[in-house]
Amino acid sequence: MSDKNYDYGDCHVCGGKMSERLTNQEFWVKENLIVIENVPAGVCSQCGEKVVKADVGQQITSLLISKRVQPKRSINVPVIEFTAAA
Repeated sequence: MSDKNYDYGDCHVCGGKMSERLTNQEFWVKENLIVIENVPAGVCSQCGEKVVKADVGQQITSLLISKRVQPKRSINVPVIEFTAAA
């Protein structure tokens, strides 16, 4: 992980305590779902809200726009359409 002493502060959603963990982050880029694994992020112990430091956000942006990075693997994702009757 990154700097384990970094203080993410309190959760901006519920006020809970944020602590650093490795998480997965999902992004939609040009109608493609991309998952980046093992992202160091502050995660709220109460509601699960995630935040990343600015430098991590910049690294994620670089990964998303890079044409040279090859996916580690691909996954199938089920798609379910929302209907009001459900």
